Amino acid sequence: MNKADRALIDYIFVHGLSGWGSYDDAYRLIPYWGMLGGDLIRYLRRKGFSCYAASVSPEGSAWDRACELYAQLTGTVTDYGKEHSTRCGHARYGRDFSKEPLVPGWNAGRKIVLLGHSFGGATIRLFSELLANGSAEERESTEPEDLSPLFLGGQGDRIHALVTLAAPTNGTTAYDMHADKNFDESSVPIPKSDVRAAKLFDSRKTAQRDGRIPSDYAAFDMHIDNALALNEKISTLPGTYYFAFPCSATKQMPDGNWRPLRRRMEPLYRKTSALMGAYSGATAGGTVIGGEWKENDGLVNTVSAGAPSGAPSVPFSPEGTKPGVWNVMPVHKGDHMSLQGGMMKHRNIRPFYLDLLERIDRLPGTRG
Repeated sequence: MNKADRALIDYIFVHGLSGWGSYDDAYRLIPYWGMLGGDLIRYLRRKGFSCYAASVSPEGSAWDRACELYAQLTGTVTDYGKEHSTRCGHARYGRDFSKEPLVPGWNAGRKIVLLGHSFGGATIRLFSELLANGSAEERESTEPEDLSPLFLGGQGDRIHALVTLAAPTNGTTAYDMHADKNFDESSVPIPKSDVRAAKLFDSRKTAQRDGRIPSDYAAFDMHIDNALALNEKISTLPGTYYFAFPCSATKQMPDGNWRPLRRRMEPLYRKTSALMGAYSGATAGGTVIGGEWKENDGLVNTVSAGAPSGAPSVPFSPEGTKPGVWNVMPVHKGDHMSLQGGMMKHRNIRPFYLDLLERIDRLPGTRG
């Protein structure tokens, strides 16, 4: 496949919670995609793929991030929607990308492949829903001439494939377990070094600085009940290929709990991982959390990073990949940062992504 053929489709990478993209100064210091191993996006471009790293709100809700992604792709002013912004207590309009679109000429009709790491998975799934079906609430509350095309819908055929990477698609016990009064965290043995490392990372909350209501933050969407409710609002598009990559950096112990593999798990995740690996109970909404939730990547339960609840899904088979159904990939042996490039535990992710993009490139319909 020559570079000219590969460039017929755009690959849009969307970072996770507390992440950064190409619009952010941090990306020039340490690229989110590749980390200390070097810029993955630049590498894939050299291989002939048209790749871009979006920058969305590090702590914002899936809705706000989806609106920011649309503005970057279309080179327009970010419109969070009249109904949404009024209800959530923030300004309707945000950054203007008219002079610096993420993908020059995207409005010309080029198709895209969306790749979302961690909470980027929820972002791209909601983005795909809005692009395809719009928002009835925004249409009802906004005059037609004042309505963002994102909320009008009718553009779902532009999404060729969607890929989630270590995504809390069905929520994560990293958030819910702390609210369960029946869970005795002190009963879980955790080395002191892991406790110290965990102080650099608190999975339970993100800062709330601008007066938005709590449900307009990523931390809200990460809770299992809220993630499942979000899943009910997102369609599986019949013409889109779907791939979900769960991760695991834990091992089951004789007592049935799962413990982090120290050689594989970043130190900052080990405490949370051990707690997740020991937790069972129920969410505030009554969702039962059994033993199948214990395996994890340090932040996301492995079982949660598969297909969205209620969506059609199959285990991945190279011979049977079809659109309109989630292909759940074999569990990737790595922690939550392993598909990002790692931090203290450096991972060479270039072969993984080159193989993935080449696989997508071979799918029917990729080149028109």
